[in-house]
Amino acid sequence: MAANRVGRRCNNKVHSPNRGAAREPGLSVQKRQARVTVKYNRKELQRRLDVEKWIDSCLDELYRGREDDMPEEVNIDELLDLPSDEERASKLKEILHTCSNNTEAFIRELVLKVQGLQKQEDLHNDGIEHPYPHHPPEQEMH
Repeated sequence: MAANRVGRRCNNKVHSPNRGAAREPGLSVQKRQARVTVKYNRKELQRRLDVEKWIDSCLDELYRGREDDMPEEVNIDELLDLPSDEERASKLKEILHTCSNNTEAFIRELVLKVQGLQKQEDLHNDGIEHPYPHHPPEQEMH
């Protein structure tokens, strides 16, 4: 039956037969990225995401076997709020004080990586500029 292939009607609403079923792994991510790129500056957002992933992998390595000592987070925005690289390094030393491994190389590299990053709230832009409004202006009647 053709109606079963497209979707079934229930209370005058169409329900997709695949809703709730397992999706292809990349499909939902692609759709979400498409929505995100309209709302945010994609290049800057990707730079920030790359730094966040790098931080996570470095923390996993630095705290291997002592995960309970790992800090909850390294907040990039808090680092960006600090006026100098020296204060950022000092803040990172404070955050990582429980680490038994040498954190100096990580701190030095992270301070370099956050230079030029934008704060999360600054990544938002007004989206794609559309030359035409969503609704055409009403024409004046003479």
